[in-house]
Amino acid sequence: MRRLRRTPAFRRLVAEARLSVDDLVAPLFVREGITEAQPISSLPGVVQHTRESLRKEVAHLAGVGVPAVILFGVPATKDAEGSQAWAPDGIVQLALGDLRGEVGDSMVLMADLCLDEYTDHGHCGVLRPDGDVDNDATIALYARAALAQAAAGADVVAPSGMMDGQVAAIRAALDGHGFDDTVILAYAAKYASALYGPFRDAVDVTIAGGGDRKGYQQDWHNRREALAEVALDVAEGADMVMVKPALAYLDVIADVRAAVDVPVAAYHVSGEYAMVKAAAERGWIDGPAVAVEHVTAIKRAGADVILTYFARELAEGLLGG
Repeated sequence: MRRLRRTPAFRRLVAEARLSVDDLVAPLFVREGITEAQPISSLPGVVQHTRESLRKEVAHLAGVGVPAVILFGVPATKDAEGSQAWAPDGIVQLALGDLRGEVGDSMVLMADLCLDEYTDHGHCGVLRPDGDVDNDATIALYARAALAQAAAGADVVAPSGMMDGQVAAIRAALDGHGFDDTVILAYAAKYASALYGPFRDAVDVTIAGGGDRKGYQQDWHNRREALAEVALDVAEGADMVMVKPALAYLDVIADVRAAVDVPVAAYHVSGEYAMVKAAAERGWIDGPAVAVEHVTAIKRAGADVILTYFARELAEGLLGG
């Protein structure tokens, strides 16, 4: 076996998994009411963008070959329903309009579809009087947000709240209003992970009362359950499905890839990125080499599409782009 590993050329020739810039989606944050981009301390190299800095960043990403971005909004005001998620002048809707004019159809524009960035309580849906999330009331609001995002120029809406029936509600709303070409990327197996901390810093989310989302996000002990969640989303009309997080769930990614024929995405989340950055800053690891190894492992497990905060670095040089 070692004969085929002898030189770099041999290793390239027989490599089983090849990571390409074409596999990457860059997650980006856009914040209302700021005049210059704001660094996110727990996500080195990542910022909360203004609309103008976001336009420049997306133009740069397009120039180095990244085929898609996904937007997350940080509104100036929040309320119990998360109404800025569907407001025509909501920050993500405005940013989508900017970007559509900037890059046209040369880049796929995705929008995260959830309420947690927009609610004053930090949950992914509206709350009942007892404090639990009201599933059916929430998916009705997801449908409104999907229509707003599609109207603003989103190619892909990505429901991430893990509500039962969310894909069916969104597909019916889109099709019923003439947006039948809009793609749904369902966060189909989103786990209640401890790896989301830096992301919550990025979107200024604190769950009220020290609560959590274990009542609707998937239990991280469970593997087979993910296949049931994925099957439901595909049956309801999801065009693509996602596993989140990625590295701690490579077994789930492989299972999902074997079970469905639609494209499979995986989200290399904020905590996974931040750990590499923190260790590299201390000189404990070769950060760029670990980044390539980690993201390639996600590809090797079966992901067709990889959302990663390393997208720009990978495109600019780590992959030879």
